[in-house]
Amino acid sequence: MNMFPIDNVMFLRLGFFLGIFLAVASWEILAPRRPLAHGRLVRWTNNLALTTFNSVLVYLVFPAAAVGAAFYAGEMGWGLLRLFPLPGWAEGAAAIMVLDFSIYAQHVLFHRISLFWRFHRMHHTDLDIDVTTGARFHPGEILLSIVIKMGVILALGAPPWSVIVFEILLNATSMFNHGDISMPEHADRILRRLVVTPDMHRVHHSVIIRETDSNYGFNFPWWDRLFGTYRPQPAAGHTSMVLGLANYRDPKWLTLPWMLIVPFMGRER
Repeated sequence: MNMFPIDNVMFLRLGFFLGIFLAVASWEILAPRRPLAHGRLVRWTNNLALTTFNSVLVYLVFPAAAVGAAFYAGEMGWGLLRLFPLPGWAEGAAAIMVLDFSIYAQHVLFHRISLFWRFHRMHHTDLDIDVTTGARFHPGEILLSIVIKMGVILALGAPPWSVIVFEILLNATSMFNHGDISMPEHADRILRRLVVTPDMHRVHHSVIIRETDSNYGFNFPWWDRLFGTYRPQPAAGHTSMVLGLANYRDPKWLTLPWMLIVPFMGRER
């Protein structure tokens, strides 16, 4: 396997991450959607420290990760896409759609299966949501997600370029739809037909369980509508809704040591 393109992908993804992060962070400062209850200093320090830790961990455990799985599937001739005579662009587009659905399905399972929820709930213990929340995931969830994603890629035989595009899209939309950013209501109404918007995803971070268990999409909004998990607005409105989990209201859960032990606490919700 030629590792040179994979090394390039790492720098490409980092470049997009920094660019999107700065763009959304600037938007949050210039046009915030709601006031932050706990500010940025503690939250950003710990959320970004976790993001850095996760990045190093993934590189050490899965240096080739998803793109490496795509190259390997190509070399071995594996994948369901090999069964259909599709042009390259259609093959890649199909792979991106299936990968996005797999992320949606995984997200639903991480809420409904107790063991998975223990790891995923750390993402929901943030008492505000902004651009840094989009990368605030427990290392255990990150590693498990990569294994699932690699399995889907191997089963599909997804072209490497489509995996690169998907990874960049997923990273960018996660920061965007967690952003504390304001946009005109009519723009949100139109945009959420194509992509998950901040107002759409914010509902998912509500302290009200029926709202937490909705709007699971990250990139495309269609899966929630198709499978009946779409909720257009929070009951209390975006500026008054309470974010987080009912059993994790103490600000200590915003600090890295406490974030890491969330899966091992006894409380389910």
